[in-house]
Amino acid sequence: MDKITINRMEFYGYHGLFPEENKLGQRFYVDVELMMDLKKPGLSDVMDDSIDYGHVYELIKNIVEGEPKNLIEAVAEKIADILLSSFDLLVACTVKVTKPDPPIPGHYQSVAVEITREKSL
Repeated sequence: MDKITINRMEFYGYHGLFPEENKLGQRFYVDVELMMDLKKPGLSDVMDDSIDYGHVYELIKNIVEGEPKNLIEAVAEKIADILLSSFDLLVACTVKVTKPDPPIPGHYQSVAVEITREKSL
């Protein structure tokens, strides 16, 4: 399956279990893979035959910078749901949400969840 990837979109949101996360907020990174057949847009060179990356970005931004969730799993699920319902050409998507600075002790680069969802037939 062909795919469009949008990497390391950065947003500021208020997701987390701890009150300070909901009050102070923090950075989140989102990567998406959009699975679809890219032959038609590759041959036609017409935007209507593909998916507009800018529209994808705005949908994701509204979720990550919107209503706080307790878990980044819920953020990822909401992103996948809105992408699959917004684009008829989209067959499946993989969404990765990274929290680079979670308030937990230890030494690590980040925590993340990655989900893959397919359109229901």
